[in-house]
Order: sequence, then C-alpha cells, then structure tokens
Amino acid sequence: MIGLILFVAFFGLMFLGVPIGVALGVGGMVAIMLENPDTLLWGTLAAPQNFHAGIAKYPLLALPMFVLVGSIFDRSGVARRMVNFAIACTGRGPGMLPVVAILVAMVLGGISGSGPANAAAVGGVMIAAMARAGYPAPFSASIVGAAAATDVLIPPSIAFIVYSVIVPGASVPALFAAGMFPGILAGLALIIPAIWLSRHHGLGAAERDLPRPPFWKSLREASWGLAAPVLILGGMRAGWFTPTEAAVVAVVYGLFVGIFIHRTMGLRDLWDTFREATEISAVIMLVLGLAAIFAYAVSTLGMADPLVEAIRALGWSSALTLTLLALLLLIVGMFLDGVSIFLIFLPLLLPLMRLYQWDPVWFGVLMTMLVAIGQFTPPMAVNLLVSCRIAGVRIEQTIPWVGWLVVSFLMAAALVAVFPELALWLPRSLGY
Repeated sequence: MIGLILFVAFFGLMFLGVPIGVALGVGGMVAIMLENPDTLLWGTLAAPQNFHAGIAKYPLLALPMFVLVGSIFDRSGVARRMVNFAIACTGRGPGMLPVVAILVAMVLGGISGSGPANAAAVGGVMIAAMARAGYPAPFSASIVGAAAATDVLIPPSIAFIVYSVIVPGASVPALFAAGMFPGILAGLALIIPAIWLSRHHGLGAAERDLPRPPFWKSLREASWGLAAPVLILGGMRAGWFTPTEAAVVAVVYGLFVGIFIHRTMGLRDLWDTFREATEISAVIMLVLGLAAIFAYAVSTLGMADPLVEAIRALGWSSALTLTLLALLLLIVGMFLDGVSIFLIFLPLLLPLMRLYQWDPVWFGVLMTMLVAIGQFTPPMAVNLLVSCRIAGVRIEQTIPWVGWLVVSFLMAAALVAVFPELALWLPRSLGY
C-alpha cells in the first residue's frame, strides 16, 4: 500500500508541474515517514543523509567537467572546422550533408557527454548549411537531433557515469569501452535512412553547386578537434589519468584550443561558459540527490521483490522480459530524460538483472541505447527540441522524417540485444 502511495505521490506531483527531482524527493520522504510513523524524526533525517550519499561519489566529479567540455567546444568553433573537413572527405551530392552531420556528431560524442550540447554545436553549423543546399528544415532538424543521440553511447558519456554510480559491477571504464562499437553501429544505422530519404525525395538538389573545401587545409584546421577524443580516450587507456581526471584534462585542452589556437574565445566568454555549465550540472546533481531519497524508499519498502517474484511465477523467459522492458523504456523515453529514467527504474530493475543474470555492462549499454532513442522521439525529445529551435520548426513537423531514423536506431539496439558481444568484446579485450 505504501509503495502505491509512493508512485501515486510521485506521478501526481509531476503531472501538477512539479520538477521531476522535487517529485522524486517528496514522494520518497512521504513513503519513508509512512513506513516509520513512530519514528518521524528518523524518517526526516533519512532524507538529507541519502541526498548526500547520492551525490558524494567520486565518479560524479567527472559529470560537471564533461558538461563544461561540451560548452567549451560548442563556443570554440571546433564543430564548424570538423564540418568543413568532413565535407572535404565525403564530397558533395544528395545525402552527403546529412552524412556529414551524423559523422561530426559522432566525433563530438568523443568529446562531450551531453546530447543537447551536441545537438546545439552540430545544429548551429549544419542546419544552415543544409538549408542552403535545399534540404527542408524539418528533415535537417531530424537528422541533427537523431545524430546527437549517439553522444550518450560514444564515450565519454554522462549517462554511463550515472549508471555506474547506481549499478554495482559496472565500472566507468568498462561502460565507456562497451559503448564504443554500439555507438558507431547506431551512427551507421542513421546514415542509411539519411542517404535513402535524401535521394528518394530528391532533397539537397543544390548541394552539388556548393564549393568543396580544400582537403589539406580543412584537415589542418580540424586536427585540434579530432585530437581531443584521442587524448581523452587514449589517455585513459594508457593509464595516464582516470575518467574523472580525463574530464579535467579535456576542459584544459578545450580552453587551450579555443583561446590560443582558434582564438574564438576570450576571457569575457569564460564567465558565460562556466555559468552555463554550472547551471546544467547543478540541476543534474540536484536531481541525483533527490532521486537517492526515492531509491532508498524503494529499497526500504522492498518494492522490487514482489515484482521479481511475480515475473518468476509467470515463468517469463529472459527474452520476453527484455522485450517488454524495452517497450516500456521506449515509451517512457518519449516523456522523460535519460538520467531521470535511470534514477527511477534502475532500483526496480537491479533484482531483475540478478534474476536473469544479465551482464550489468551489457544491460547498461542496451538501456542507454533505448533511452537514446527517446531523445529524438516526439513529443518530449530533448535533442529534437534543440535542433527544432535552431531550424525554426515545430517538433510535429519532423514526424514524417524522424520516424525512419527511430526505426533504424531501434534495429541497431536489437542487434546489441541479440548479440551481447557487440558491447562486451572491447571491454573484455581491454581487461575491464
């Protein structure tokens, strides 16, 4: 009964417009107090204790740093130089500019762990370029929004950092390595419908008439940006620094490139950059802390145990349970952001993972892929909202285009579900 009150309070507050973090915290506090009516003081003290425990974790130090990296590279002009280099490599022709947008988003995914920041950086350059080439704005917004979703898979990833804090047995280095091939697979899955839609509908007719950047000049200008993922991921693999330290190295490198190499940032820009990153990080950390109260209430009430026993009694196979869970995550992903989904559902899903002996690293990658689909699936797609704002279109105008991309991305997720080695081979080879 108290478990029902917990979720009724949470969803009721959320539908009333209360921020999701506050709804999680208040719902958790109400459940804790109802479970221990004779020790009201203990129930009250459990909230700040679990709030602190939820954010006082070493891996979370990397989170604000990677958010800051995204802001720095967004302002440093790295995306524009990468676009020129990608166009120099792919050439001009129907479907090539969408391919460039996807490839650049994938490379930027190796620098910043934030999908909306990736969508803003790529969209700020590519949507205008695609408009000049004759691509309709809703199509361009769909491509950019979907391409930015690869950011949560290709390391570094804020989603993987949050997942590692909640799930025992899933380290950040292992998750980063496991997300590499699925992230590339997802990017390739988006390229196929992007080219087909462009050529089938005759989009980008004016693209052939646009000038092609010189290869060596564009390579030289993009080299500093291309070196960033190598520095971050290669440094972690070489043992020069931990994932948390790598985030700080990435910040210093980004500031060096923006201020001294490209000279697109000055001291005046630092205040706005730091403020933006601080605000985003504070919101995420606040939600994490409040969600820890919710998770503690779920654990204290033992709500996950009846769920596991019910599934065990029904005799569902691992494949059937995973399929139904994927459908649930796809639906929820249309309305909630990835971090919130992790914080709400993982406390309930941990016993299921143990029941079916799912590898926590593989399940983390698969769950992140399903959550990533929600980032560009209307009506509440955070990446798509950013790209639509840049393109000046309504999100419902993208539905005829983005549906193809959702199906293609979902097929990539299905491959990872059927063949777990797509995610597990690299971390095992690296000894994680």
